[in-house]
Amino acid sequence: MFELDAIQTLALAGACLMVGYGLCRHVSILSRYNIPAPVVGGLLLALASLVAHGRGQTLFALDTSLQTPLMIAFFTAIGANASVSLLRISGRQVAIFLALAAGFTVVQNLAGVMVAKLFGLHPLFGVLAGSTTMAGGPATGLAFAPLFEQAGVQGAQSVAITAAMAGIICGGLLGGPLATALIRRWGIRTPDHGDPELAAQLNDPGYQQANGQSHSQREFTALKSIVLLLIAMWLGSWISQGISQLGITLPSYIGAMLVGAAMRNLDDRTGWLKLSMPTIEVIGNVCLSMFLALALMNLKLWELAGLALPLVAILIVQATLVGLFAFIVVYRLMGRDYDAAVMGGGFVGFMLGTTANAMAVMRTLVERYGMAPRAFLVAPLVGAFFIDFANALVITGFLNFWK
Repeated sequence: MFELDAIQTLALAGACLMVGYGLCRHVSILSRYNIPAPVVGGLLLALASLVAHGRGQTLFALDTSLQTPLMIAFFTAIGANASVSLLRISGRQVAIFLALAAGFTVVQNLAGVMVAKLFGLHPLFGVLAGSTTMAGGPATGLAFAPLFEQAGVQGAQSVAITAAMAGIICGGLLGGPLATALIRRWGIRTPDHGDPELAAQLNDPGYQQANGQSHSQREFTALKSIVLLLIAMWLGSWISQGISQLGITLPSYIGAMLVGAAMRNLDDRTGWLKLSMPTIEVIGNVCLSMFLALALMNLKLWELAGLALPLVAILIVQATLVGLFAFIVVYRLMGRDYDAAVMGGGFVGFMLGTTANAMAVMRTLVERYGMAPRAFLVAPLVGAFFIDFANALVITGFLNFWK
């Protein structure tokens, strides 16, 4: 058995990550269904550990102490996406879409609880395999896993990643066909051109990488972004501690996410911080990739024995509900037009997986039918930040109810 310290463990995670990217690049089915590279790479090592465990051996003793800081850094970067000024563009539609998504997380969890009870499992198993991993994706599932373990759900990390993976695949498969069915069912006419004003907003310099920067300017921008994220994580830890002292169960990233959002909106109003959103997004994505690889390669997949059938049952119920909800409710309330149909596909993508899943579904649709600028504003804004925060509150409510 190899005993690895924190740096060696992080290096191994990086190696797994590179293997995952290589496989996703060369194995078409992985790219077609938008399977994240960190998931592929991390699971390979987890599978190797599973084989070794079956032979009574242990491959590695890993030091995952850097896992939590990486997770918090990612969610801090997500918080920095919460711009109130962007909400003013199609603000009413963003509010409606968020209300639909937040309301559906409650439906997901209630459905999961009912299925879990049918199989004689802890009710929170249904919440973990519900909005925690479906709407939240792998990152939220793994962030909440320790709280579910404390509440009595055994093997929560393994359940979280398995449910999240199944949701990502299902969302990728279901989102596009559902939106296509809407377009054909109602004979929706696709637009000839996009909204020029909206396109100008979406091409705001704050969301585009500045051209012509010198090497020293790029270096300073990256350094400043890292420092600001670290400060947000520092201040956020105090907020999280204060929340926990009130007896409220929340994941450790919430405080930092709130500080990140406060920094973004302060900068939008004053310009004092001069945040570089492209740089912050790159840092956040790197932290997410390393976090996922670290978490996944340490999974104990043998803990899933006997849980396959309940997980499949919950996935079938969730996919059916989200499909019907997007087809009947989301499409109607979002305007009954082409953008609403594309948003319906995106809704399925991130309510069963991740925002990246939703974006992949919507890109496929617009490549075939034409631009949908309103959909590409509303769905990412809700999926990239607001649903994570709302979902965290919903999950916390269920956790505190059954703890």
